[in-house]
Amino acid sequence: MKHINPQTWPRPSGYSNGIEAEGKMIFVAGMVGWDTKGVFSQGFTAQLERVLENTVAVLQAGGAGPEHIVRMTWFVKDLDAYRQNLPAVGEIYRRVIGKNFPVMAVVGVNDLVERDALLEIETTAVL
Repeated sequence: MKHINPQTWPRPSGYSNGIEAEGKMIFVAGMVGWDTKGVFSQGFTAQLERVLENTVAVLQAGGAGPEHIVRMTWFVKDLDAYRQNLPAVGEIYRRVIGKNFPVMAVVGVNDLVERDALLEIETTAVL
């Protein structure tokens, strides 16, 4: 995997502008912040941690790990909650995913299919 950034651009923080990758691809559906019984964690950061843990579990079931992630799209119901928790978001991300910073987008949405979900993340990995 090769991270791509135009030479004249500042280095991005917490994500990559582009990634070149070749290999077997794993697509992870939108993960939400519930446990294996369908019970949601309470609060934005608690759900984020569960979402990332669920993502890693799916990757591991496919023979991959967080280091193989090349793209993530975050769908967030409350962008203010996301912004207000950025230090905790970074800490949780590094603890669960590590220091792999794929291409990312964060999108504010009105609602998600699961009513108690505060965010949902889709992920693509390449081995």
